[in-house]
Amino acid sequence: MYKILEKEVLSDVNKLMIVEAPRIARKAQAGQFVIVRIDEKGERIPLTIADFDRSVGTITIIFQEVGKSTMKLGSLEAGDSLVDFVGPLGHPSEVEDFGTVVCIGGGVGIAPVYPIARALKEAGNTVLGIIGARSKDLLFWEDRMRQACDELVVCTDDGSYGRMALVTMPLKEILESRDDVTHVWAIGPAIMMKFCARTTEPFGTHTIVSLNSIMVDGTGMCGACRVAVGGQTRFVCVDGPEFDGHQVDWDLLMSRQRIYLDEEKRAVDDWDHEHACGCGHEQAEEKR
Repeated sequence: MYKILEKEVLSDVNKLMIVEAPRIARKAQAGQFVIVRIDEKGERIPLTIADFDRSVGTITIIFQEVGKSTMKLGSLEAGDSLVDFVGPLGHPSEVEDFGTVVCIGGGVGIAPVYPIARALKEAGNTVLGIIGARSKDLLFWEDRMRQACDELVVCTDDGSYGRMALVTMPLKEILESRDDVTHVWAIGPAIMMKFCARTTEPFGTHTIVSLNSIMVDGTGMCGACRVAVGGQTRFVCVDGPEFDGHQVDWDLLMSRQRIYLDEEKRAVDDWDHEHACGCGHEQAEEKR
């Protein structure tokens, strides 16, 4: 069992948890992920590592409540335990002194881009950061990103905080105003990563994206995270989670993300019903 040491509510849908996992913390690197299972009957939830502390043996995860399993995870409190917390999995980010790089986090993607930005700065890079969300209440870790970046632009879609813009706008301005940017990391919703890659492509700037959100079992056995990269089939969990954004077949990826929408909606409806009647799943089924 893996104990939840701390929980922080970042917004109505975004939650942070610090989990006691010394063996994972000992080897974790930026860009890697863990598989979380709440209980013996729980779904496998792949989450990119948001932070780690080797000295105290903890892993920080940040997740958005978008389905039944993440809603159930979000209902846990400090002191509760997880039955499975497996990792670190996936290939770590390629970190070296590239020169000048841009790190972009969109929405909950701010969490996984933070340790990457920090590692790149520690390696000697000039790190330009961009973070964005739909509105101010969905932004988090601005302070951490400012520490990890030499410069930081904050955007919101609705203009409720920072600059009213999509993250692609300051990205394009940076690339137009300077010629020393060698790499871009963009992590967030698939549509955001797609258009970040489209923005950098005319400049020939190497662009790395993380496709964690399409994973299911995290071991390469289910095949659900199959993607086309450069015309070849890749599996996000074992070949990634990071890939060349210019080589990803974004239309195929986003169509695969919609495969289980009906099942996911039914699961959320079940969860809502369970809570509305104040009973467990089996009791809720009996009441229907």
